[in-house]
Amino acid sequence: MLGIPTVLDRVVQQAIAQVLTPIFDPLFSESSYGYRPGRSAQQAVEAARVAIEDGCRWVVDVDLERFFDRVNHDKLMHRVARKVEDKRLLRLVRAYIEAGVMVDGVKQATAEGTPQGSPLSPLLSNIMLDDLDAMLEQRGHRFVRYADDVRVFVRSQRAAQRVLDGVTAFVEGRLALKVNQEKSAVTTASSAGLLGFAFFFVAGGKVRIRVHAKARKRVKERIRQLTRRRWAISMPERMERLNRFIAGWMGYFGIAETRSVFEELDEWLRRRLRQIRWKEWKRFAARRRNLIALGIRPDQAHQWAASSKGYWRLAGSAPLQRALPNAYWDDLGLRGFNHHWHRRR
Repeated sequence: MLGIPTVLDRVVQQAIAQVLTPIFDPLFSESSYGYRPGRSAQQAVEAARVAIEDGCRWVVDVDLERFFDRVNHDKLMHRVARKVEDKRLLRLVRAYIEAGVMVDGVKQATAEGTPQGSPLSPLLSNIMLDDLDAMLEQRGHRFVRYADDVRVFVRSQRAAQRVLDGVTAFVEGRLALKVNQEKSAVTTASSAGLLGFAFFFVAGGKVRIRVHAKARKRVKERIRQLTRRRWAISMPERMERLNRFIAGWMGYFGIAETRSVFEELDEWLRRRLRQIRWKEWKRFAARRRNLIALGIRPDQAHQWAASSKGYWRLAGSAPLQRALPNAYWDDLGLRGFNHHWHRRR
């Protein structure tokens, strides 16, 4: 469950994290990227791309079942105590992970797990899984770990299955955690996903990064929400909200090397905006007048203004695309996916 610390507890937990991070972080694996200073999801994805390009075409996807809920407190504190001798600090850390949560006003004890929402939890998760990193390194495996998201890269399917069995035995035996057998799998590099990204091969054996299909589906769901025809807000305000969302999304996914995907998203977005504009014009006279003002011949403007076709079909029609071209939306301030992609290059 999500645990929201009080303001005082959050301050104290953040102070503990700031003291413990310089102690533990320098010793963490170079293949660990989650919740660490100066490291990012994009760096993890790039490391995965390099491993695949070097010939590790089989990927072991290890899913830790409800990791933050299942962490064994004794095993976690044992790992913290390896580097921390101050008994008062150790007691304080244990008190926070055992603090419990409030459900409908009733306190529920937490016999295991680290509270999600705590400033301490990200660091504690890396401390807990550092032994897994060390085991993989000792066996010479190439891997990427981002918090509880683990990918191991090997050269054959048989080796991948051995790695999955070995990691499962280690996680469930040494760490007392649970590997989700249904979600953990051995897969080819071209079908593997990592942190919202996937990979594809190009000429010369090179590997490129793309946006995963699930991430594309999610971004379209969000754009649908922001471009609802029944949402009565002004076009400038809608543009501002779209621009904020797209800028943030591209700040994360802009490393993908699939210009065509971003162009397709832009085309789809502009078609949805044309639907909104068409509905705003409402009546025949306003539609005819606006189409003529935007350069459509009067006879075509009359024909399309009188059309009973649906919004989506009309938004994709040639006259409406000519009346509301890309430059029209650029002038209104829309900064689409492709705009941000080019800025990163």
